[in-house]
Amino acid sequence: MYWVGFPLAIALAALLLPAGARGLRDAGLVRENYRGAQLAFPLGAVLAAAALVALAPLAFLNDRADLDLLDPELRRWLPYLLGIAFLGFLDDALGQGAAASAPRGWRGHWRALREGSLSTGAIKAIGALALAAYVVSGRGLESWRYVVDVALLILATNLFNLLDLRPGRAEKGLALLGVGLCLGAWTLAPIELLGIFAGPVLVGAWLTLGERAMLGDTGSNLIGAVAGVWLLTILGGDGRLVALAIVLALTIYGELRSISATIDSVPPLRWLDSLGRA
Repeated sequence: MYWVGFPLAIALAALLLPAGARGLRDAGLVRENYRGAQLAFPLGAVLAAAALVALAPLAFLNDRADLDLLDPELRRWLPYLLGIAFLGFLDDALGQGAAASAPRGWRGHWRALREGSLSTGAIKAIGALALAAYVVSGRGLESWRYVVDVALLILATNLFNLLDLRPGRAEKGLALLGVGLCLGAWTLAPIELLGIFAGPVLVGAWLTLGERAMLGDTGSNLIGAVAGVWLLTILGGDGRLVALAIVLALTIYGELRSISATIDSVPPLRWLDSLGRA
């Protein structure tokens, strides 16, 4: 019954996210989007909170009533998911939103480090590496397989940060990945493992597509972390190597070129990207 967490999280998120977005706006926590609108920010913090609200009754019933409501592997990956969300929140609160000249992307943060400045983006990258190295350890992997899995987890997390330049794009990417993995492996394992996070993300897309709220790095990092964990837990060894190559190529492309411009230049991608957007 591991799948129960997914519909429960959707139901709770439907109640919590609109109120959370209003709370952010009432507290003055807003950010200007690409069209100049002032949106509640960062919605990712509310997504993480909604997942924890769903986790509370599931954890209690899983232990006290001896019900199989939580995948045992969730214990391994939860520190990474919540840690990445926290690092994203740190970047949202103190990082690039504070100054237009703040460093962006891997190259920008590396340049800042060479100049003696430790940006919040660099702190996030170092923290992500530490968290990934921790949660991937203890799985009995060969040394090079361990490095591959750590790299895949980090790069997948960062890739969704690069994608989150238009409303709903990161959420659509996660949904497509989840459907692809479920159909490709003919399993509900992605939903059973991380349904408490995937549910709020799907509900949150209603707010981001309607331009009522922005994910922020908190949300895009959390979505990327979910994607990375799905890739590590569903794909076999060779599949993870292929995934790493694809994610690395997309990351390099996103650092050098505009992903938004590329999507806009391909009609099917442009249609999918704009689907549901206000």
